[in-house]
Amino acid sequence: MAIDLSRVTLRPFSLTDARDFLRWASDVRVTGNLRWQTFTSEEEALVFVRDVCLPHPWRRSICIDDRSIGFISVFPETGDDRFKAHIGYGLSHEDWGNGIATRAVSTAVPQVFNDLSHVLRLQAFVQTQNKASQRVLEKVGFQKEGLLRKYSNVKGEIHDVYVYSLLSSDLIPLP
Repeated sequence: MAIDLSRVTLRPFSLTDARDFLRWASDVRVTGNLRWQTFTSEEEALVFVRDVCLPHPWRRSICIDDRSIGFISVFPETGDDRFKAHIGYGLSHEDWGNGIATRAVSTAVPQVFNDLSHVLRLQAFVQTQNKASQRVLEKVGFQKEGLLRKYSNVKGEIHDVYVYSLLSSDLIPLP
């Protein structure tokens, strides 16, 4: 079923998102590529939203009609590397394949470069088997820079990842 992508928005998380958060964060198909564990209770979800999502420097809820269906997080580096930030995202399984992740990431990128004006490079590390996430980044304009072998530990398994980047100078200014 095609979705009207104009209904996809990004906003900061709120405590009222805990139940919707649990709907997708309790699905191993969603959390399988993420470093955090699959959630099992609304209490766990509420604590995570309160203690992790709300104070995070740049974490947004991906929403349809203001209902949380996923997230985008940006992790700025510090010190001499503060010009770089890492982006990651996840989306409810039932919303895969509808262009929602691409819409959300393409909406987030200019916001990130605006909100974090010191960031010149946004990068993503994607497991080699995660073809859908690779395609999202490529559609948004990220460049695949290379393969990092045995680079990422996700839930005790070591994975090869591709590194992608998008520079603030890659964006075409709006007229």
